[in-house]
Amino acid sequence: MKTKLYLSVCSIFFSIFLIAINVIAEEVASSIEGTYKIVSRKLPDGSTQNPPDILGLITFTKDARNFNIIWKDKNGKMFSISSVSNYKLTPTEYTEKNIYYMQNDEITGQGVNYDFSGKSGSSPVKVANGRIEFKLPLFNEPFVVFEGNKFTATRQGEFIDYWEKVQ
Repeated sequence: MKTKLYLSVCSIFFSIFLIAINVIAEEVASSIEGTYKIVSRKLPDGSTQNPPDILGLITFTKDARNFNIIWKDKNGKMFSISSVSNYKLTPTEYTEKNIYYMQNDEITGQGVNYDFSGKSGSSPVKVANGRIEFKLPLFNEPFVVFEGNKFTATRQGEFIDYWEKVQ
């Protein structure tokens, strides 16, 4: 009789634990949902780019990401990226699968490159004190930190982008 009671109690606690984990996972994923616009980019030399020299918009839905950005170098040459992917965010991992990726590089003269490979990747997630941190795992993308209605995207030695939620 004690064994059955013990197993029942353990089963109830395990069920509650699983429900709590699902609630936490949904809260983490929904906390980045929305559309963000780029506010500015800080460069390694300390200078800052602002619109219209840099323009960008990124949208996270429940399971998809759409990203577009374009900037000019000091000579007026353009660099742009456009991508569409599916993603999953949990309290411990960010996973992304590429659907479409396009890069147009006038700065180095490499021109337009496309990727429809469907490649995927993942990276660990850190959630603490209202912050969500992870590296976007595909195409040498940056490390991101979400806090409330803002996030930063950092590629060490290249830039820090500042984004604000518009929806």
